[in-house]
Amino acid sequence: MPGLIGKKVGMTRIFDEDGVQVPVTVIEAGPCPVVQVKSEETDGYVSIQVGFGSRKEKHSTQAIRGHAAKAGLDAAPRLLREFSVAEGDEYEVGQELTVEQFEAGDRVKVTGSSKGRGFQGVVKRYGFAGRPGGHGHPMSRTPGSIGPGTDPSRVIKGKKLPGRMGGTRTTIRNLQVVRVDGERNLLFLKGGVPGARDGYVLISK
Repeated sequence: MPGLIGKKVGMTRIFDEDGVQVPVTVIEAGPCPVVQVKSEETDGYVSIQVGFGSRKEKHSTQAIRGHAAKAGLDAAPRLLREFSVAEGDEYEVGQELTVEQFEAGDRVKVTGSSKGRGFQGVVKRYGFAGRPGGHGHPMSRTPGSIGPGTDPSRVIKGKKLPGRMGGTRTTIRNLQVVRVDGERNLLFLKGGVPGARDGYVLISK
């Protein structure tokens, strides 16, 4: 089963049948039209290309508009992504994928771009404990010694050091679908998903 492209709306809480509150992330997912179907004969692999949203004509190239017109779309999608499909599953160009393919209780994985935190030190970036806090330690948040001495007399690759934090492709697996709202194209997932509000995410089983 392919996935969907969605936009993170935000977080809220809902109550289950026992009155227990469940923290959920609300995602506006789909409807996603199938823009292209790729096959082993023509492309060397099997997948479908789906779109999400629409962009103004002045913000899209003629090639993208023509690609969308072949699928019967009035406007070019704002986002195009590919999803692999199992052999035997048949999809047609122009077919719409909606949240109805998910049910409450399903487990999904969500991929998005995590929030960018800028240039950070090792205490925030990796959770280092830092130096003693008493008496105004002059270097309380530094990483400490980083080199292994005379041999090999260099810093080993992969050493945890200050640098840019966040803003990377992140996948959260095994999130539970709590509720599906087909009328408003909303998915309610238990827990948090990567990215800020209005960020785009990919949802798949």
